[in-house]
Amino acid sequence: MTKTTPTPFKVAALAATLALAAASLAQTGSTRMVRRELAYPTGDRATSVVLLQRVAPETVRMGQPYEYTVTITNLTQTEVKEVVLTEEIAANLQVARITPQPTSRDGNRVSWSFATLGPRQSVEVRIAGTPSEMAEIICCATVTFKTLVCGTTRVVQPALELVKQTPPEVVICEPIPVRLVVSNPGSGLARNVVINDPLPEGWTTRDGQRVISIDVGDLPAGQSREYTVEVRAARTGQFTNSATAREAGGLTADASSSTVVRKPELAVTKSCPQYRYVGRPATFEITVTNTGDAVARDTVVLDQLPAGTELVGVGQNGRLHGREVRWSLGDLAPGQSKTVTMTVKLTRRGNITNTAFARAYCAEGQASCTLESRGIPAILLEVVDLQDPVEVGTTTTYLITVLNQGSADGTNIVIECELPPEESFVSADGPTAHELRGRKVHFAPLPSLAPKARVSYRVVVKGEAVGDVRFRVSLNSDQMRSSADETESTHIY
Repeated sequence: MTKTTPTPFKVAALAATLALAAASLAQTGSTRMVRRELAYPTGDRATSVVLLQRVAPETVRMGQPYEYTVTITNLTQTEVKEVVLTEEIAANLQVARITPQPTSRDGNRVSWSFATLGPRQSVEVRIAGTPSEMAEIICCATVTFKTLVCGTTRVVQPALELVKQTPPEVVICEPIPVRLVVSNPGSGLARNVVINDPLPEGWTTRDGQRVISIDVGDLPAGQSREYTVEVRAARTGQFTNSATAREAGGLTADASSSTVVRKPELAVTKSCPQYRYVGRPATFEITVTNTGDAVARDTVVLDQLPAGTELVGVGQNGRLHGREVRWSLGDLAPGQSKTVTMTVKLTRRGNITNTAFARAYCAEGQASCTLESRGIPAILLEVVDLQDPVEVGTTTTYLITVLNQGSADGTNIVIECELPPEESFVSADGPTAHELRGRKVHFAPLPSLAPKARVSYRVVVKGEAVGDVRFRVSLNSDQMRSSADETESTHIY
């Protein structure tokens, strides 16, 4: 705004307006006081700046002392500057006293100077004297002053401050809160403030943006705005980046923060025997190692029992839920390992693959191992004579039973019977053809005998001589390194 130069105004109290006529010395009695005034510059108090008033006797006797007053009043609600009141005292008035004392005097001209006249303030001057001759006493006052039309333009200076905060350390699967606080500590409005924060490589906002951009708008002096944006990191490492706040007037503020992104890594190994036989126990060993650089929190191991197995025992406080074994390992520090075991019984032949899973907050891993569940044939050979004792010349039958008590097929099973001299061969039957070779009955190989299966052979002989004889049977198969031999005694009389 423009400041207006003060302009002086002068009010002349004209004799015709403010003059006081001298009283006729011949007049008597009480004197009527006469008030005269002038509002300047318009003549109307409501629209003027200064009011000049004079109060004096209408008449006064020759040689009689009297007093008159001159008053100036500020009619406005603001100060009036450099006010000067000047009184021209008539030459035929012998002055006795002036109150207050004038600032300056030059003959009959006296002046009072006032630096300011406050809103609605009045100042009164009193002059006392005695007429010195028979003539009208004419005194005139003038006032000068300066009025000010002032404008104030406040000088302000906005400022910008920016604070950026991120957690010093996070796990890679956690969201990263980016806190931005922009403040105006200055004395004026910061206009059209914008925050721009280019994210580090691999960081994105929830909607996939690579830059955080915030339109703050106008920021009044002394105010702050706070924003929090969640981002995620795609890789581990230490990251530092800066954000910038700018406003339309060219102000800028920068702030940066650093965050280390860590990740737990679960490496799982699992070991088991190369093979075990059906019905025998097999122990699985599972080792979990945190190979990452962050704690693997609440680590658990899960192992589903494979088909063909039955749980025998669990170590390290494992628990069975249905057919799943669970271990709670707690927290694994970087580089820490823990091992658990379980033992199962194999219930069928074949290759059995078992997989264990390790899971923790923000990490998982798995490992498998395969063992061969082998079967083994266990051939039971039994021989009984169905008639004992027998008379010479009569027959008896030997019943030969072959039972596979094992868990694998027996293959190429061969039965061979040897008759004692006191007996002669009559007949034979079985699952395979037979052949008489001297005193031996040889059955052709039985290709396969399944687990728990049985077959029977019959050999009929006749008693030829008295005696306590022994009927011998031998069994061989692919799985046997030596024959299984059984004898059955028969009494011939």
